[in-house]
Amino acid sequence: MAGKVRNPSRPIKPKSETDDFESGHFDTTLASDGSGEQKSIYSQQIEQRRKARRAALQALYEIDTTTHKPGLVLEARQATARLGEDGLAFLRWIIGGVVAHKEDMDSLIARYAPEWPVDQLAVIDRNILRMSIFELLNPDSDAPSKVVVNEAVELAKIFGSDSSPRFVNGVLGTALKEIAAGSS
Repeated sequence: MAGKVRNPSRPIKPKSETDDFESGHFDTTLASDGSGEQKSIYSQQIEQRRKARRAALQALYEIDTTTHKPGLVLEARQATARLGEDGLAFLRWIIGGVVAHKEDMDSLIARYAPEWPVDQLAVIDRNILRMSIFELLNPDSDAPSKVVVNEAVELAKIFGSDSSPRFVNGVLGTALKEIAAGSS
């Protein structure tokens, strides 16, 4: 894959008229988690994406280690992930993109971590890298690259081995350097 990933696309939601990111004033609504707390729409979106990334990693792990069909795995995750509409759309976007571009993601991982054969990587690490590289390279992604890397490292801390966070951070750091050099 020589450039940016083009498909699948996901609708980008326009910024809420009541959110002012520069001044720090955000529209708040009651949290959908039943806590009764006020959370900004922006905070809710971050939380939904974090949950969607976690569910996507679990689904991709299952797809990678079993013969289960991606569509059935996605349906099961959607039913149990407790995500709102935006979170579900993000979950579908990540899983669909990684499944559709798996070979491209694997060749990029091999380029960014040449000393590690992709098929010998820990399943968790491999799928965190697939998800993150897909999100970093996709023109439809609206998440800052630092956020994508941070979320990947957090997933590696939760699901990976002791060395996973450093490995994931290193590979994605190399990817970001190459992406930045290519866009200059």
